[in-house]
Amino acid sequence: MAGDEILQEFRDAGALLEGHFILSSGLRSPVFLQKMRIFEEPVRSERVCTALATLIRDTFGNIDIVVSPAIGGIIPGYETARALGCKAVFVEREDGEFQLRRGFEIPAGARVVMVEDIVTTGLSSRECIAAIRKHPGNLLGAACIVDRSNGKADVGVPLVSLTRLDVPAYPADQLPPELAAIPAIKPGSRVTA
Repeated sequence: MAGDEILQEFRDAGALLEGHFILSSGLRSPVFLQKMRIFEEPVRSERVCTALATLIRDTFGNIDIVVSPAIGGIIPGYETARALGCKAVFVEREDGEFQLRRGFEIPAGARVVMVEDIVTTGLSSRECIAAIRKHPGNLLGAACIVDRSNGKADVGVPLVSLTRLDVPAYPADQLPPELAAIPAIKPGSRVTA
C-alpha cells in the first residue's frame, strides 16, 4: 500500500479530521488522525496492518515478537503480528512506566519489532522501546502506520512507516491566529499535564 492509499483508508473511515486538536503530546494541530476509526473495522485493520507487516518483513526480515504500547497500539500490533505469523504482546503503564505484564516475555534471541499506530513526537515509542530493552531479545527496529513527524521523530531505533505526513504541531502558547480562533478539542487517549 502506498502512502496515498493509507491516507485514503483514513479518509474513507472518517478518521482524517480537521479543526483544532490537542494531541497526546500536548501539542496543538489542525489535523488529527482518529486511528480507532480504522481499527473499528476488522477488514480495514487487516488490510492496513498486512501492508505494515510486509514493510516490516522487507526491512527487518523474520520477526518473532511484535511489542506495542497499550492501549492504542494493541490492535495494530496484534493485526501486524498475525500477518507476520508471530507473537503479539504489549506494554502497559505500571507506576507511570511502560512494562511487560500479564506473563509476557521476550526471550533471549527473539527478533523483536515495536509497532505503533501513529508517531508524532515519538514519546510513547521511546517509552515502549525502553521497556523492551529491559529484556534479552534482539530489538531490530520500530514500525508505524503513519509518521506524523515526517521522519523527524527519533525513537532510538530505525523507524519505518507506511506513510509520512508533514502536519504542523504547535505548543499551546505559539498557535497561529487561524488555529487559535477555533475551539480546541482533545480526541486522543493520553492525559497531558
